[in-house]
Amino acid sequence: MTSSTSTAPPAQRGSDYARLSRRVAEAGLFRRRPGWYAVSIALTFGAFLAGWALVVAVGDSWWQALTAVGMAVATTQVAFLGHDAGHRQMFRRRGASELAGLVAGNLAVGLSYGWWVDKHNRHHANPNHADEDPDVGAGVLVWTDEQVAATRGAARWRARRQAWLFFPLLLLEGLALHVASVRAVTGREDGRWRTPVRHRLVEGLLLVAHAVGYLGLVFAVMSPGRALVFVAVHQGLWGLYMGCAFAPNHKGMPMPGPDDEWDYLRKQVLTSRNVRGGRLVDVALGALNYQIEHHLFPSMPRANLRRARPIVRAYCAEQAIPYAETGLFASYRQALAHLHEVGRPARADRPGAA
Repeated sequence: MTSSTSTAPPAQRGSDYARLSRRVAEAGLFRRRPGWYAVSIALTFGAFLAGWALVVAVGDSWWQALTAVGMAVATTQVAFLGHDAGHRQMFRRRGASELAGLVAGNLAVGLSYGWWVDKHNRHHANPNHADEDPDVGAGVLVWTDEQVAATRGAARWRARRQAWLFFPLLLLEGLALHVASVRAVTGREDGRWRTPVRHRLVEGLLLVAHAVGYLGLVFAVMSPGRALVFVAVHQGLWGLYMGCAFAPNHKGMPMPGPDDEWDYLRKQVLTSRNVRGGRLVDVALGALNYQIEHHLFPSMPRANLRRARPIVRAYCAEQAIPYAETGLFASYRQALAHLHEVGRPARADRPGAA
């Protein structure tokens, strides 16, 4: 669930980005893939619904801890479809895209589509910009020297250890996403809604339907103790999977400041990182491993990103623009190294600390 733009961002005729965009268009990579998405939607939602059928069939058993693992994978794959719908990769028309996003996000996953669109639009507009990108704003983790300097108490304790805490904290990401979704749909401040959500009533009703259906089914099938274990495993691993899919994309990449005046092409390429891998990695990460191509052309169908990669990489080489690409585990090492380095000033508070 993301940006609602349906075409590549505008660029001046003859600009570096415009020339690249023409090459990609000549390769036919902006064309929609209705057949591919029809199969993908059928398989993804089929697996999602089959997973819930299995939960009912297994019944009141501790084996439900294993079904929760499978449901975490299925839930994340549904969320990836919502992401594609938000970028209008599936449909050109706004109404169809929003319907798909609301079903995948609010109803199936319990994640506010409108909140995610607003948040992710801002990320795409200014990736890795500490003052503009909400994904690197100060929060549980800190990403810049200025953010760590402002920490006190428990926040400073976390900053010292944030590289070690990163993956454990992702186990709470699912809960955080649900809470943020409810707050976005219901929260007001000074008489105004805090978050712009187009279909606020519909989103609220769908979130309620998700919560009632999800908790009602789980507690109807299992005893309270086993139901709570199922929910903890499912939600924890869903958050972990989501975090592991998004963390390689920008964490540890250059963070532009107010004095950096990069054009659109460089803003998107220099702040993004691709992850190498075969078809399995493509499926596991929802094709977000082609992060450079996705940021340059957010409405490009997921299935076309792999074909766009060699065109973009060759063009970046022509323009002497660094094109970052690494393996999956190396991407995590780079992200964690950045978190560890940012936390150095906080660790310096302690005598003899590194």
